[in-house]
Amino acid sequence: MPTNPIVSREEWTEARKRHLVREKQLTRLRDELSAERRTLPWVEVTERYEFDGPNGRETLSDLFGEHSQLIVRHFMFAPGWGEGCVGCSFLADHIDGANLHLGQRDVTLVCVSRAPLGEIQAFKQRMGWRFKWVSSYGSDFNHDFHVSFTPEEAAAGRVYYNYEMQDFQCDELPGISVFYKDAGGRVFHTYSSFARGNEILLGTYGFLDMVPKGRDETGPRGNLTEWVRHHDRYDSGSGDCCH
Repeated sequence: MPTNPIVSREEWTEARKRHLVREKQLTRLRDELSAERRTLPWVEVTERYEFDGPNGRETLSDLFGEHSQLIVRHFMFAPGWGEGCVGCSFLADHIDGANLHLGQRDVTLVCVSRAPLGEIQAFKQRMGWRFKWVSSYGSDFNHDFHVSFTPEEAAAGRVYYNYEMQDFQCDELPGISVFYKDAGGRVFHTYSSFARGNEILLGTYGFLDMVPKGRDETGPRGNLTEWVRHHDRYDSGSGDCCH
């Protein structure tokens, strides 16, 4: 049980107002970082990446649909796993609600995994998700965007992830990549984020960060694998992301 001091309403209000100053500083800094992010340089994507999806074979350009901005969620789901990563599934539980609104701001959001389409569709049906999810099986897309790693990389024990060389953790890791398509059909890579950089998309954490016990991730791993499960397995199952 939390052991916070118990004070009068007046003392509580003064403490809350002091903390509010810090909250406002963070809000303004987040606005500044978001504005700076939008000024980063872009890289033109000239590779012809293709995916298997509900509409058949589609290129990266096709994934934009009717919009000029595309967010790709790199969902950890390798061939043969049978089900997607628990942490990626946790984030995916937040997507359908956001998708009701993203299209109004010229944005398409798509999940991409290396698992074959049939495995993806079976798991998607089990989870009850509606968002678009395509397979990059047989493509270099995941490797080129540094979220999937070859057996040779795994054997070497070091991989390039989150803009630096790191110890190998798993043959799949999570990320977000953002693309823009201009009027001439050219596609540009504008941004990618990995690891805890994706937490901003986890609305559940926003709620938990407000309550007295916080995220309550106090076990040896100190992260969501302490408690998060596929939403149909909260009575049992593992929180591990890798298989």
